[in-house]
Amino acid sequence: MADTRTITVTVNGRVCSREVETRLTLADFLRHELNLTGTHVGCEHGVCGACTVLVGGVSARACLMLAVQCDGREVATVESLADGDELNPLQQAFRDNHGLQCGFCTPGILMTLTEFLRDHPDPGEAEVRDVLSGNLCRCTGYQAIVAATLDAAKRMRGGA
Repeated sequence: MADTRTITVTVNGRVCSREVETRLTLADFLRHELNLTGTHVGCEHGVCGACTVLVGGVSARACLMLAVQCDGREVATVESLADGDELNPLQQAFRDNHGLQCGFCTPGILMTLTEFLRDHPDPGEAEVRDVLSGNLCRCTGYQAIVAATLDAAKRMRGGA
């Protein structure tokens, strides 16, 4: 019999209580228990960044974290970024600058950049490239992603 525990997690502003196996990853909890499929699982080793979410406002690899580790904490996924059909400035900049291709890595990149832009509202290109080094994208050379990030930072500072 599997070891289980009841956890209460605030995900995207909603309080969720579930009984889960103690070995269930946060990524699987989000995808299979809460049907939040924007968090993608790529490498399952924490290398690719596709599963990046914010836990307590800090980037975390959901494939490496257990759901039970989030008991009593706040988790934000890519689904939290838009307000209904209205994209947030980062998402809109990605759209306007063609910052995605297949889109598999995009949710993790958006979450990484959400934290980064919150803490660095006026980044340079080198800083953006550095923070993106933890997110692997096989479709692009990152130029459009960097351009979208710099555009989003400008929009968020009120310079759009």
